[in-house]
Amino acid sequence: MKSTNFNSAHLEKQKFTRLLKLNLPHMKRILLASICVLLVNGALLIKPYILKIVIDDILTKHVVQKGFYSLTTLGILYFVVVALSGFFGIAQVNLINRAGQEIMRDLRGKVFQTIQLLPLWYLDKVSSGNLITRATNDIESLSEMYTDVLISLFQDVFLILGIIFVMIMINVRLAIISFCVVPVMFFLVFLLKTRIKRNFRKMKSLIGRINGFMAENISGMKLIQIFYGEKEKKEAFAKLNSEYFKVTSFQVWMNSFLKPAADVFQSLAVAILIWYGMGKIANQTLQIGVLYAFTTYIKQFFAPIADLADNYSTIQSAFASADRIFELLDQKENLEDLDSGISMEHTKGTIEFKNVWFSYNDEDWILKNISFSIHEGQTAAFVGQTGAGKTTIISLVSGFYKIQKGEILVDGLNINDIKKRDLRKNISVIFQDVFLFSETIGKNISLNDDISNFVIGDAIRTSFAKEFVEFLPEKINEPVMERGSTFSAGQRQLLSFARAIAHNPAIIVLDEATANIDTQTEILIQKAIETMSKDRTTLIIAHRLSTIRNADKIIVLKQGEILEMGNHAKLMEKDGYYKAMVMEGVKEYHTHIY
Repeated sequence: MKSTNFNSAHLEKQKFTRLLKLNLPHMKRILLASICVLLVNGALLIKPYILKIVIDDILTKHVVQKGFYSLTTLGILYFVVVALSGFFGIAQVNLINRAGQEIMRDLRGKVFQTIQLLPLWYLDKVSSGNLITRATNDIESLSEMYTDVLISLFQDVFLILGIIFVMIMINVRLAIISFCVVPVMFFLVFLLKTRIKRNFRKMKSLIGRINGFMAENISGMKLIQIFYGEKEKKEAFAKLNSEYFKVTSFQVWMNSFLKPAADVFQSLAVAILIWYGMGKIANQTLQIGVLYAFTTYIKQFFAPIADLADNYSTIQSAFASADRIFELLDQKENLEDLDSGISMEHTKGTIEFKNVWFSYNDEDWILKNISFSIHEGQTAAFVGQTGAGKTTIISLVSGFYKIQKGEILVDGLNINDIKKRDLRKNISVIFQDVFLFSETIGKNISLNDDISNFVIGDAIRTSFAKEFVEFLPEKINEPVMERGSTFSAGQRQLLSFARAIAHNPAIIVLDEATANIDTQTEILIQKAIETMSKDRTTLIIAHRLSTIRNADKIIVLKQGEILEMGNHAKLMEKDGYYKAMVMEGVKEYHTHIY
């Protein structure tokens, strides 16, 4: 148990240290804000003492008013202290908020950059909602801590220390009596600490699941409506929402308990102080001004204590968010290094698989001892049943996953030794399900600033997308709605062809790119494929015979193994698995080749 508590405390300390390190680039503002805080605290400590002097020396003892000991001078001093306190308070808030927002801006940038470099195998295991939550909700929780809590925590701690020091200097016994209830209050907070922390972690996990559920259902809303799935999805969300309601309700209860509890202890401390002090005043062993100053100080003492109790939830929420953010940022070993390796500005497009074995989970082999070669400028087609390993081969060529056994060569070089940025720059993939961003048509084709409008226009003509783009009101500057929902499947596919052409790759991959289009669009796409494939290595996964029959090489896969290899004519002569697929069609082999 002791070891567990020690490890937990050590981790908390490490986490807090990392959070503080985020402040380093902004130390000038933070130091200025800290100075302002100390000046504000000084003003808070001076004000009750000024009033003590007024009560005990001027109003009670009726000393001669001259110089500093005059009501006018002390009144002016009090006003100046209040004014300066207000000025430095405003400066402190502005300085720390600016620093806090800059810290969050930098951290948000790091989180997004990390997500961009995460490998596909990691993204396969983590939901998009989880990542979105870390980049939004969790950053916001930390932002709240930096802008609202951190400087007030600094202010509260120094104010408490200052009050303790002043109270002890004025009257030690009265100070001890004033603080008699503090240990009890801290004991209660300590008891609640673990439950609050555990609850916040659960809250963060649930909000990630809710974000993922919402994103998934919005993307698939058409499918839900077609199959009347609204009721079931509503019930699933209600269950998830109910779980979140329970944990947030507990948090609300905790928040409603901590601050009033601090107020109760404050009132109790003041009551004890007045009960003790009035007796001493009656015996003329305590001055009225001292008692007034102490009651003011004790209220000032418990105000930051109440703030600490109130902010405790925010701090625990921020720590839970920090756990999740640092967990993501600590994936450095898994991040893709796009710029290490051998430079390959332009590849010829020769691809070779040598005895390749691959599994997503190190147990079930998706590819088993795969060997083939595709020469520069050749067109190769991969056919086979669903799950045969066709799409996996495409992912491996792009370097998205690492194989367990064998070698994959591009122009004779192992792809693990080639810069991933250069490798992917030379490969364009056209998917069956085209993804378009909420940008203009031109931005969706270029995806970066290195491609000119002239190249974009040429790509649109070459891909035969010009036939519909020219009729749009703003042509290549036409806004694209989310996922290209205002375009037909064929139009989206033509734009994806234009995207591939604009990047001028040496290798083009067609992953079932003609599966969801009408006959007229297929004719345009066939022309686009012929134009694109010229002098380029082309890899095709397709179920339509019209797309693959002219391929230089057809590779037939079954359960992760190569059964046959050759062109269409040779494979038909062979009277084997490929011919059976062609002749039998979808009925027996589920491949839709016809």
